[in-house]
Amino acid sequence: MSNLGWLLGHASHVLATEMAVALAPLGLGARGFCVLSTALGRELTQKELAQEVGVDKTTLVVTIDELERQGLAQRATSSADRRARVIRVTDAGAAKVAEGQVIVESVQRDVLAALPKGEREAFLSALRRLAGDRLAEPVPCAPSLRRREPRAAA
Repeated sequence: MSNLGWLLGHASHVLATEMAVALAPLGLGARGFCVLSTALGRELTQKELAQEVGVDKTTLVVTIDELERQGLAQRATSSADRRARVIRVTDAGAAKVAEGQVIVESVQRDVLAALPKGEREAFLSALRRLAGDRLAEPVPCAPSLRRREPRAAA
């Protein structure tokens, strides 16, 4: 058997790099796009959003600060609990999500086109099963491993 961890990690890294390059013209990194698209139309606290996106709270705060600076998101009072602050996507942010979704779908189509047509759905189905079952949650690990986003070229 091939090294599954290396294959998945390498494929993930290369795909993340392609996504970052493709989304760059929007002024968003892959993380910013992920945060906006996850928060769109929902009332999630920063903690809930960090969990769904898979980043630590500090990284999310920096990302939201940048999205706020660009006018794409804002921190607001929750309609369900006035003590809680939620992240709201602005109209400009929703427009960026729509533009970004077209880009993401294009990159995904291009990547999957490398597989024979008959294998594409089987591949995605198998990944969905793994991600939803056996690989749904990381096991406790010390020190904990971080997810990394490629840095933009200077």
